[in-house]
Amino acid sequence: MKAFRLLCAALLLCPLPALAQSTSVYRTQPNDPRAITVKGVGDGRADDSAALQQAIDAAATGGKGGVVFLPSGRYRISRTIFVRSAVRVFGVGATRPVLVLGDDTPGYGKGVAAMVSFTGEDQYRVGKVPVPPPTSVPANPDIYDATSSTFYSALSNVDFEIGKGNGGAVAVRFRVAQHGFLRHVDFHLGSGLAGIYQAGNECENLRFYGGRYGILTEKTSPAWQFTLIDSEFEGQRDAAIREHEVDLTLVNVAIRNTPVGIEIDRGYSDSLWGKDVRFENVAQAGVLISNEDSVFTQVGFMNAVAQDTPVFARFRDSGRTVAGQGRAYRVSDFSYGLKLPGLGAMGAFATDVSMAPLAKMPKRPAPAIRALPPVSEWANARDLGVKGDDETDDTAALQRAIDTHRVVYLPMGRYRVTDTLRLRPDSVLISLHPSLTHLYLPDETPAYAGVGSAKALLASAKGGDAIVSGIGLWTGGVNPRATALLWKAGAASMVNDVKIQGGGGTVLTKGSPIGFGDPKARFDGQHPSIWVTDGGGGTFAAVWSPNTLASAGFYVSDTKTPGYVYELSAEHHYRAEIVLDHVENWEFHAPQTEQEVRDGVNAISTEFRNSRNILFANYHGYRVTRSIKPMDAAVKLTNSSDIRFRNVHVNAESAFASCDDKGCGTYLRASKYPFENAIKDVTGGQEVREREFARLDVGAVAMGRTPVPVSPEVRKLADGFYSIAGAATDAKGKLYFIDRQFQRIHGWSEKEGLTIVADAPLDPVNLAVDRSGHLLVLSSAGHDATVYSIDPAKPGEVRVIDPTAAKARDGAATLLPVNMWANGEFADRIDPETYQFPPIADFFTRAMGTPKLREYVSPDGSLVLPAFRVWNQGPDDHNGWRWSDTLDAHGLVAARPGERVTLTNGSENRTYSGLVGATGTVTDLRIVADRGGESVARGADGTLYVANGQVFVYDAAGKPVRRIDVPERPLQLVIGGADGRTLFILAHHALYAVSL
Repeated sequence: MKAFRLLCAALLLCPLPALAQSTSVYRTQPNDPRAITVKGVGDGRADDSAALQQAIDAAATGGKGGVVFLPSGRYRISRTIFVRSAVRVFGVGATRPVLVLGDDTPGYGKGVAAMVSFTGEDQYRVGKVPVPPPTSVPANPDIYDATSSTFYSALSNVDFEIGKGNGGAVAVRFRVAQHGFLRHVDFHLGSGLAGIYQAGNECENLRFYGGRYGILTEKTSPAWQFTLIDSEFEGQRDAAIREHEVDLTLVNVAIRNTPVGIEIDRGYSDSLWGKDVRFENVAQAGVLISNEDSVFTQVGFMNAVAQDTPVFARFRDSGRTVAGQGRAYRVSDFSYGLKLPGLGAMGAFATDVSMAPLAKMPKRPAPAIRALPPVSEWANARDLGVKGDDETDDTAALQRAIDTHRVVYLPMGRYRVTDTLRLRPDSVLISLHPSLTHLYLPDETPAYAGVGSAKALLASAKGGDAIVSGIGLWTGGVNPRATALLWKAGAASMVNDVKIQGGGGTVLTKGSPIGFGDPKARFDGQHPSIWVTDGGGGTFAAVWSPNTLASAGFYVSDTKTPGYVYELSAEHHYRAEIVLDHVENWEFHAPQTEQEVRDGVNAISTEFRNSRNILFANYHGYRVTRSIKPMDAAVKLTNSSDIRFRNVHVNAESAFASCDDKGCGTYLRASKYPFENAIKDVTGGQEVREREFARLDVGAVAMGRTPVPVSPEVRKLADGFYSIAGAATDAKGKLYFIDRQFQRIHGWSEKEGLTIVADAPLDPVNLAVDRSGHLLVLSSAGHDATVYSIDPAKPGEVRVIDPTAAKARDGAATLLPVNMWANGEFADRIDPETYQFPPIADFFTRAMGTPKLREYVSPDGSLVLPAFRVWNQGPDDHNGWRWSDTLDAHGLVAARPGERVTLTNGSENRTYSGLVGATGTVTDLRIVADRGGESVARGADGTLYVANGQVFVYDAAGKPVRRIDVPERPLQLVIGGADGRTLFILAHHALYAVSL
């Protein structure tokens, strides 16, 4: 019988169980006068495309979004329905409405074609549509694809059905950022390609039946995690989920009757994390892991169970497998990727498995996300005397509604409050749109003025199982005692789809007009936005907390009550985004933080203080590309232990759209200023230099400070810098480098020590030294950057070099960026004919092999700097930001055409050798080291030195031979000195050297 089940699953011949009937979550339509109701036929035969689009467009009028109600019925569509930014579609009625794609619908037979597509807006005000989504039926060049600023868009309680002959159909193209979600949706995929294509943010209670895939996706539009909760897959033809780089987080997900559970695309990586994942009758592999020698491949499971799944994990490249144990088994712990043995250590690849057979499969866990009460129990606040008109003080009326009704519903509106609203232990407070429904404090509310302990806008009772869902909280511009949400509720409580207003996506109104540019509004001038304390706990899902006026976005203190956090986005604070102080028994799944250039340069991502038994899984610690100041660590630990880090990603690269006379596109840039280290143990003095890893267990608290390990041959030459890079040496081995913040060019030699060569306000970024001994300087000044030449002996005489047409130049060396980031992110890279993705290395090959049309030539003709394309974001003045591969690099390397050059690709964390050709091209790329990222230098004997947390040394054949440990993270490596045998190591704040 077992053999039959496995065979029929492999051949896709197993009879599937009867499909469970979907249950309508909103059986009656909530009363909201501002909502739009679809006026379609809904009989499954008439074409309702126009009626659906008309309602969505009406809700989007004014640019702030809205709510659309879709009554029960079967709505046939014949073209792509576009869900505009911040529009939320809710199915209402006794049965879930169904969007139907009839048999053989034109445009859906091949390629990738969306029934519903979430759209964006002119994010960077470029004036033209950079990249319209290629999945629209019919093609529409005027549609903006969803972006990292597509907030609040959602669809809930609506099912999909795909008829025969629609091999390219996908139900939803779902590229969204914060507060975008799909919830309570059944996908009957039939002949279709997938239920979701290009997933984003968070989804709950989805069921996928049939189709080639349930979900087919790559990197999200904002480049952080996608979390799927309480969902099921049944009977997909190829795999339940096929993906890469989406940072997939699964919580309570069941996968049944399919060849492969989760397939990571060939040649690609992902940070894949699963809690309570269930595999049943999965014939080939529960998870198919690719690109297994990449640090970006991080795969972990916690408490997975499987039945009739003979292979739990299969490694595509090596063919290695992790077999199951018996017909049914539990995998309490699985981890693959770079494993760190402890703080202060570098990592190595490892597979950790804790598996045991089961006598029988356990019941599926209770849903991670509690269901809301039925609409019939919702007491409408407007019916209870609450105005929500942005003028009336609704404090008393709201408190009376909460006191007298367990479930209170707030229609869209602005609800002015002047004192704390206090929930009952069993309160349920519901809204459907957190951008358009605010509880807010007017500016300078007397009860929140002056110095004093935190005073909440909304406070839970201590203990109990309260719920707050779908609402925005705004504490005003000037209310120094304010905290938006003070939470002391118990383990069964829930906060879901709650937006702390302030920062991105905030629409201010006349009731609270003081904005961030007002001098009265003090950044870091309020208490934490969300403060869980005094025994508080519960579930926190799809929460966004970006208010720069608050001291932290998510603060937990003084509790041992379990807490579960799913897809938290905490951003833009001045000190720390997430803080845990005297906390035990919490789990964070897919936490994401972001620091902006003005409000986050001094902030860290997360602080642990005096805390124990914490899981931090699929974590993103991100600093924006525009960051201009170093910061030592993303996470800081103080007197904390039993912290389990799984799948850590600390980065500072992002994409943006741009249009100019060369065309439109989406481009990726990397910053010189990510967090230097992933983690720093303040108590013990150790730090984690690896910024990409799969596993680290922080054990007992260090009793005394342990010095950071330093190799004995490392000597410090100078320190006290803000951030140095852009170095080069002259023919005598003298080093020149830049401290960019102060626009200063330094020199260093054994004879002279540290000198200042030039400090003119000319925005120098990277240097090279030509044959005559003059400095060729790449500057960030000007629209397309600027190149000039100076004589170190006469730095005041600046010679600007204009770009000229690229051509072959005998005897000249070509300058190239020593480090790049190129892996083709943020584009629909799938081949619509084969449904395959190009190898990730192709994007680096393409970037390096693209000829440059113009170049800068040093006055003596010995150096050529190709004019790499420069992208601008912001105004075309000193307040704007400019990037190019050469401006972003830690330095430049030189080689003549026909010679080989060594450089690193940070997006792969690998080091390459390539053949330099004409017009700035590099071809015949070969991997020469399994590490990379910041920079690389090659000695005269072929020895390779790679900066990647420490300095890794490889012999001429590419074999690792040793490691040089440096007091700070090494960023640029340059070989020079009087004898040519000094390895200069530039860190942000100091210059080091090693004699070779």
